[in-house]
Amino acid sequence: MNPTMIQFFHWYADGNAKLYDQIKDSANYLKELGISAVWFPPAYKSAGGGYSVGYDPYDLFDLGEFDQKGTVATKYGTKDQYTEACKTLQEEGISVIADIVLNHKAGGDEKEKFHAVKVDPENRQQNISEPFEIESYTKFTFPGRGEKYSDFKWNFQCFSGVDYAEGQEEGIFQIINDYGDGWEPMIDDEKGNYDYLMYNDVDHRNPFVREELNTWGKWYHDQIHFDGVRLDAVKHQSPEFYQEWLYTLGANTGKNIFAVGEYWAPGEVTLLEKYIEATKGSMSLFDSSLQHHFHEASLAGADYDLRTIFDETLTLSNPLLSVTLVDNHDTQPLQDLEAPVEKWFKPLAYALILLRQDGYPCIFYPDLFGAHYTDKDKEGNDQEIFLDKVEKIEELLKARQLFAYGVQRDYFEDANCLGWTREGDEEHSGCAVVLSNKDSYTKPMEMGVQYAGQNFYDFLGWFEEKVTIDENGWGNFPVPAGNVSVWVAE
Repeated sequence: MNPTMIQFFHWYADGNAKLYDQIKDSANYLKELGISAVWFPPAYKSAGGGYSVGYDPYDLFDLGEFDQKGTVATKYGTKDQYTEACKTLQEEGISVIADIVLNHKAGGDEKEKFHAVKVDPENRQQNISEPFEIESYTKFTFPGRGEKYSDFKWNFQCFSGVDYAEGQEEGIFQIINDYGDGWEPMIDDEKGNYDYLMYNDVDHRNPFVREELNTWGKWYHDQIHFDGVRLDAVKHQSPEFYQEWLYTLGANTGKNIFAVGEYWAPGEVTLLEKYIEATKGSMSLFDSSLQHHFHEASLAGADYDLRTIFDETLTLSNPLLSVTLVDNHDTQPLQDLEAPVEKWFKPLAYALILLRQDGYPCIFYPDLFGAHYTDKDKEGNDQEIFLDKVEKIEELLKARQLFAYGVQRDYFEDANCLGWTREGDEEHSGCAVVLSNKDSYTKPMEMGVQYAGQNFYDFLGWFEEKVTIDENGWGNFPVPAGNVSVWVAE
């Protein structure tokens, strides 16, 4: 079976503790489509309580179990609903991917005073003040949970920076603590040092913090028995920390835990390669460059040279550690990294990640189920967004499971029309795929002499006529204008 992941949420996913039940109820449907893994949203109590998407984590040990931040359930449900959804998926043979946010904490319980230095937000290596005393919400005592599961209390020594200081204007304040001089080293010099992202920035140099996070990783696994992890904002975290954390997690669970990191750097594949090298190949990364190519190609239409779609991508340079995607919760309309792929191009993009041999594809919830939401745009105006289910997405997913196997032959000689064939293997017959960003085309491609004399039909249903494979194993495969066709043996 070809592995396929789904991100089963988006930024505006329904609240009211409904999502876990929806995941549970969708288990059968996902299995039928060949989905092999479900990426859940962050499942722990966050500063926004029942309204939080989950990327402002407050208490990692509260999976919707304690009355904290105004609610017992998270936005997505209670701990019982969560564990039940995970169990249902795993009984269907579908892996559970947990979203891990260890870069920062938010919603501290108490203020405390300590010394800090204000830095230039555009160059965090540049101090713009002398050390002075500030007061901020850096004490996390978790009064709603008490000491169940862990008695660890967080304070300013656990953090390297904050963005709030009582009585001060907004800014970034680098904390002077006992565990490191300045920021933690990063692999890139963006903003001088991009260790600091938001809220209270966790200092992974503190050995007590590392020990707590290692202990928590095993505890979390013991609750839901996750099979993989999606690691948030690794661009802002020490590669050494994650290498150690993943190694310890594997040792503590006795499992080969799959890991994919979010290092968002469109057009800078060398940074992704550097991070993979720094973590010694312990995690895959999302191919942010390929996603950005899809975005650009969808805007440019026929002016985009499809032959270049994989240039400077992780899928080209390191396919075994590339997780491919068309959109996610950060790139969707009205979000910070907004770079959505236009509706017409999405079937082409999905064909490129689902029906080729390289990369581990991740599909996005609205592309399978649709989505509708309202939020403010950059000018502060309300915008209503309708995201339609991608045309033929179910057929493309099924084609991946039934036909996308064996030797791949590429026909990338035309700027506006790409094609490739998959020869199939001992258990599966193959397929021929053609996509166009301009006119309708017919592309001659080789399927293999074993198919000589066989008729191929259009699995997506655009064409009624058949394609007959000649004695040399070749066929002439058509595609509609601005679309994709998938041809398979009768």
